[in-house]
Amino acid sequence: MIKTNNITTSRVLRVLKYLFVIAMSLSMIIPFLWMLSASFKDSLEVFASPFKWIPKVPKFENYSYIWQKANYLRLFLNTAKLTVIITVLQLVTGSLAGYAFSKLEFPERNKLFLLYLATLMIPYQVVMIPQFSIIRLMGLSNTHMALIVIQAFDPMGVFLMKQFFDRIPKELNEAAKIDGLSEFGTYLRVIMPLSKSVIGTLIILSSVKVWNDFLAPLIYLNSEKLFTIQLGLRNMISEFSAEYGPIMAASVISIIPILIIFLRFQKFFEQSITSSGVKG
Repeated sequence: MIKTNNITTSRVLRVLKYLFVIAMSLSMIIPFLWMLSASFKDSLEVFASPFKWIPKVPKFENYSYIWQKANYLRLFLNTAKLTVIITVLQLVTGSLAGYAFSKLEFPERNKLFLLYLATLMIPYQVVMIPQFSIIRLMGLSNTHMALIVIQAFDPMGVFLMKQFFDRIPKELNEAAKIDGLSEFGTYLRVIMPLSKSVIGTLIILSSVKVWNDFLAPLIYLNSEKLFTIQLGLRNMISEFSAEYGPIMAASVISIIPILIIFLRFQKFFEQSITSSGVKG
């Protein structure tokens, strides 16, 4: 009798777990489906009641509008340029710093690492004005280089790399030194090939962050020819009206590169999460 009750309780808990997962999944998927549906409607249909998921007459013109009249190609290329450059720089700087904090011995290493991580707790609004003043003194205002400089170093990337490198046995470094490799050679030819999972994770996190960044481009960019997708979407909203159909169409296209990146590196992302729970 007790065994039967335990089995029944286990099944009920499993059903509740699946229902919870389904509910959470739907809460995340439905907004994207709404955005996709709205991208084929005009502004009046978007908020019509009752809501219709499939419009009677799909407006494919919304997609042609953003390419022809909203200069979406320029916005797309600007965003892609910044995302690629900043992601590569964060990967290089994060892996080098993470290797130094993990494998090199130098005075006050742990204290310096904690101090560096402490910068994660400082709100961006606190450093926003001093940072802008420094960039202006450097003569980089209204340039993409301003965004590249302020985002080339990411404490979170250093933390991820350092934590992963700590799990790689030091014996590999010692063996590499015996074979005549320098520290940089060990980092490049031994450690990095073993770090594909954390590299994939950092690529996903960095590219999503840069691609969706709105505040930094808003602060540093004034010329429309330098605008990113996020600023372009904001410009499509005027003081008295907003073209919600084209805005949704632009939003749909904007998530495609990020979706491709995630699908490409999903395997490494999952490996990184799985290995983070394994010790020894």
